[in-house]
Amino acid sequence: MTATATAVRTSGITALHVETVPLDDVGRLIPLLDSRTPLLWVRRGEGIAGIGEAVRLEFSGPTRITDAAAAWQQLVAAADVTDPISAPGTGLVAFGAFSFSPASAVTSVLIVPEIIVGRHNGRSWITRVSRKQGDGGATPAPHPTPRPTPLGAEYRLSLLPGAMPPDAYREAVAKAVERIRHQELNKVVLARDLVGHLPQESDLRRALMELALGYPECWTYAVDGLIGSSPETLVRVHDGEVSARVLAGTISRGPDAASDHDHAVTLAANPKDQNEHALAVTSVLDALRPHSPNLASSEIPFTLKLPNLWHLATDVAGTLSDGSTSLDLVAALHPTAAVAGTPTADALRLIAELEPFDRGRYAGPVGWVGADGDGEWAIALRGAQVSPTGDITAYAGCGIVADSEPQNELVESKMKMRPIVEAFG
Repeated sequence: MTATATAVRTSGITALHVETVPLDDVGRLIPLLDSRTPLLWVRRGEGIAGIGEAVRLEFSGPTRITDAAAAWQQLVAAADVTDPISAPGTGLVAFGAFSFSPASAVTSVLIVPEIIVGRHNGRSWITRVSRKQGDGGATPAPHPTPRPTPLGAEYRLSLLPGAMPPDAYREAVAKAVERIRHQELNKVVLARDLVGHLPQESDLRRALMELALGYPECWTYAVDGLIGSSPETLVRVHDGEVSARVLAGTISRGPDAASDHDHAVTLAANPKDQNEHALAVTSVLDALRPHSPNLASSEIPFTLKLPNLWHLATDVAGTLSDGSTSLDLVAALHPTAAVAGTPTADALRLIAELEPFDRGRYAGPVGWVGADGDGEWAIALRGAQVSPTGDITAYAGCGIVADSEPQNELVESKMKMRPIVEAFG
């Protein structure tokens, strides 16, 4: 069933029957997925995998996230859910991916799979979703339990410069620095792109396996052709608690232990990176405080070690005071200064002026939402969009402030491209 945002009404929502039951340990989730249309949310081997589409909701425009929140509540209200496990990712769940810009030609989606298999804290389960009787026909037979299938043949692809080649990116960064120094804004995040093509018979699960194994501390995601491994938690909501992880400020890993330590110390002491990070943290705190007055964060950011780079990071946590769902908070947070800039409106205008492409879902929210509104959402970074015909577009962006150097920002963007480039090539 497919519905657009304009078609979503309480009376027109498909009524779903949803049942979750325990499973023996399923092992790795990725081999269970469809090779061309995977739905995945996993970290450290735990998460959820979706197979098939029971419901697909599409949204666009400035209200795409709030429309999705309203449509999800309607879908939940019409559903019959049996969930004896009641853990994150059980019961009725939708995978979601939203465009970065309200003006994007790329739609935002919520997808309820026909089957969801999950693992959390040593427990495994399967959720089956079907239409309730009386909703246009007989209830179909239960979906069989999915079995792992061998990954397809290996492939090696080259991702090449797209609409923003290196020289053009350096030029755009220089223009942005000039505007910042003229005090038109404080920070802007500029992205560049790489493109390639995946042969029709290729198995997307191979790239996902590379990402999940290579970046276990990141959220490895796949939603409607958007795949990647994001280190940045936009927001997590569970049992009335809210948390987020803010990343801004980057440096490469060192070639040996001593130099690697020196790189981390350099990052932590760099005024340019500290300033960029402070702007990103402030934007998250400002967005979440109306929903969580007791919000807390560390005063000093810590250095987060990933396989290919160091980030400055700050964790934010609090208790929700107004019953907001994870989608409500996604709408309040997006876009953060970490992926847009500050002031937000000025940064978005400059992005539209200097970037020669539609970001699509790059740097937009990606994750899942449950029937109770809880969920986990990351920022769609370190990834790529794969079209139904196999066209691949990967993106990476860097935060530009007054002290930014164009060549250094290009090098940083190459580091951020590394996970997806290596996953495909």
